[in-house]
Amino acid sequence: MQRVSGLYYAASKLAGLGMFCTETLPKGSLIEICPIIFIPANEVDIIHHTELHDYYFVWGENDDCAAIALGYGSLYNHSYKPNAEFILDYDQKTIDFVAIKTIPSGQEITVNYHGDSKCKDPLWFDETGTRIRRIKAGEK
Repeated sequence: MQRVSGLYYAASKLAGLGMFCTETLPKGSLIEICPIIFIPANEVDIIHHTELHDYYFVWGENDDCAAIALGYGSLYNHSYKPNAEFILDYDQKTIDFVAIKTIPSGQEITVNYHGDSKCKDPLWFDETGTRIRRIKAGEK
């Protein structure tokens, strides 16, 4: 299985499009396995000057590379009270989305872009209104 049955995108009250499911997802459910497009460290700066800046994930053991999630991976919106999390699988080169709470049918599936569901640190887009996946401390 690469994604749960009934997974779909629709207009979101949070931002643009978001991810939803027609079925209730129990806590611990694997929602989706997204293959990635790997961006090597020497090309990451280029992303900052494109629309992809708003959708990449920091990647690599040293957080010096980037990845673009395929599938629906770039459509999960941020929440400081997420109901799902993403797991970076460096060996399989995937980003896996898993429910950390039971998610009722029709409720938007959200993740904390910091990668830690309990992190409350502000994100760059909180100040500018632009969506991004995750930033390193001090990056503008």
